[in-house]
Amino acid sequence: MKNRPLFAIFLIVFIDLLGFGLILPLLPYYAETFGASDTVIGLLVASYAAAQLVGAPLLGRFSDRWGRRPVLLVSLFGTLVGFVLLGVARSLAVLFLSRILDGLTGGNISVAQAYITDVTDEKSRARGLGMIGAAFGLGFILGPATGGLLSQFGYAVPAFAAAGLVTINLLLVALWLPESLSPERRAEMAQGEQPRISLQALLEALRRPLSGPLLITRFFFGLAFSLFQTIFALYALRRFGLGAQQTGFILTYVGVLSVIVQGGLIGRLSERFRDRTLITVSVAVMAVSLLAWGFVPSVLMLLVILAPIAASGGILNTVVSSALTKAVRSSEVGGLLGLSASLESLTRVIAPSIGGLMLDRLGTWSPGVFSSVVLTGLFVYVFLTIYRREQTTPVPGQAAT
Repeated sequence: MKNRPLFAIFLIVFIDLLGFGLILPLLPYYAETFGASDTVIGLLVASYAAAQLVGAPLLGRFSDRWGRRPVLLVSLFGTLVGFVLLGVARSLAVLFLSRILDGLTGGNISVAQAYITDVTDEKSRARGLGMIGAAFGLGFILGPATGGLLSQFGYAVPAFAAAGLVTINLLLVALWLPESLSPERRAEMAQGEQPRISLQALLEALRRPLSGPLLITRFFFGLAFSLFQTIFALYALRRFGLGAQQTGFILTYVGVLSVIVQGGLIGRLSERFRDRTLITVSVAVMAVSLLAWGFVPSVLMLLVILAPIAASGGILNTVVSSALTKAVRSSEVGGLLGLSASLESLTRVIAPSIGGLMLDRLGTWSPGVFSSVVLTGLFVYVFLTIYRREQTTPVPGQAAT
């Protein structure tokens, strides 16, 4: 592994998620000041993901052709404008506009993952991608807690602070991050056949024996986990009466757990166990844990049950991404990771929308039960199509997972 590019990507993802974490716990409360209902709040959260559904695969494919660095710069600039709009918002319409703009240009995690793929070999890839997960977790350690504290001075303050962090990120990419794709490699990609960005391209990827089951796993795991993530602040408010600051501290605790797993354990786990084993076990653990989340009786027990949720979620995020990069040719990595991010974004459209309705109509237990049912079905699918797969036909130049 090349240490400087990896460290640069680590910093970029960390600062990016730190800015995102600043606004995560306060967005529902911000929207409530404009008279938004639970359902509208769910739609507000979903609007970011709906826009990312369109933007992420485009950014991934553009990065395959024109390089990771310029796409990261464009993505960060869009995020900067989105946070500024969030800070100056005086209506729900501007809140929605800010999240949609950020979503269209903010799918840079998949580009960062593609960058890691460029500078690592298959043996060290899970460890490298785990660094992105660790940066993600560190952002959540500091972001939500800081956002909760800053929200005492007004909900616009965390948004402007996040905009300042994105400005720092733009400077990091512009001045410090080298391009991971050589001019020769970009030229080869430009001259070769470019995979299409369409529904048909997604269907073709789903039909492949390697990438198909992994993308399906990404979608259904993402649906369950996104329901937990995106509805958590509203769930904490309705179930336990927690405010933005208290919710921020709980999300900080989740971030600590994620860093421990993805920054310290995922490399060792990936060396000892095969991808299919880690995916199967993690799906099972999360299914049981989310069911328990639905009926947790106190904040103390909530903290206990969040541990296996955070651990299994961190493992799945990293290992599925690592397995996907090994399932296709290098010229398709950015595009496939973009499709994966697009599927995950689709879950973030569906999850908060139905989550808000379930909280409204059924109660705080319902998101946990629904998520557990989804993951139970996914466990059966993963066991039959991934875990029990004895052999695969790898793409030329790639290893089977």
